[in-house]
Amino acid sequence: MEPLTSKQNTILEMIREIIEQKKENPTAYRVHKYLEEQGVKVGSLKGTVQVIEALEKKDLLKRDRAKKIFLVENDNYANLGNIFSIPMYGLASCGEALAYAEGNVDGYLQISKSLFRKENPAQLFAVKALGDSMDKEEINDGDYAVFEKKDSDFDYEGKIVVAVINGMATIKRYKKLPHGIIGLFPNSTNKIHQPIYLDESDSILIAGVFRKVLPVAFVSL
Repeated sequence: MEPLTSKQNTILEMIREIIEQKKENPTAYRVHKYLEEQGVKVGSLKGTVQVIEALEKKDLLKRDRAKKIFLVENDNYANLGNIFSIPMYGLASCGEALAYAEGNVDGYLQISKSLFRKENPAQLFAVKALGDSMDKEEINDGDYAVFEKKDSDFDYEGKIVVAVINGMATIKRYKKLPHGIIGLFPNSTNKIHQPIYLDESDSILIAGVFRKVLPVAFVSL
C-alpha cells in the first residue's frame, strides 16, 4: 500500500484527536478550523477537503449524509514511526524520583507525535491524576496528565504544574503571591479543595508543566 503523506497523516491524527478528545465527529470545515487553531499550516480549506477525500478513498475515513467524519481502522496504514513512548509515574506515592528516576516508572504510554508537535518527546512524562481537585481543567480522577520537564529557571507563573511536596505529588496551578508566598491552586467543582501556600524558601520540586490530558476513556489500560 502507498504510505500516507505527511499532510494526510497530520490531518488524520487531528481528526482522531477531535473525535477522541472533543467527543465529536467533525466536518471537513471543522477539521480545517481546528488545524488553524492548533497553529498547523495546512493551506486552503479546499486543500483540507481534498486530503479528507483521499483518506476516504484509502478507507481510513467515512462520511455520513451530513458530511460528518468517522474513522475506519485500517491496519494497512498503521504508522508505527509516528508513535513514541513516554514514562508513566504514579501520583499519590511518588517523591523526587517522579520525573527523573527510571526505577520509579510504572509503565509507558504509547503516544502519537501528532499530539505533541511543539514538545520534545524526551522531556515528556505522564502521571495518573487522583481525585477531582482539577476537574474544571478537564483533569479528572484516573486520567493520564502529560507534563513536560523544564529547566530550573523556567517561569511557571500561572501554569498548571505537578509539584512534589514532602514526597507527595500534586497537580495544581502555580501562582506567585506577595511577600514571598507561592500558592498552588486547585480548580474544582468540589469546594472541599483548598490552595496550598508555601514560602519561596521551602523545598519544593516542580517536576513539570502541564501539556495535555489523556482521558482514561480513550487510553488502553
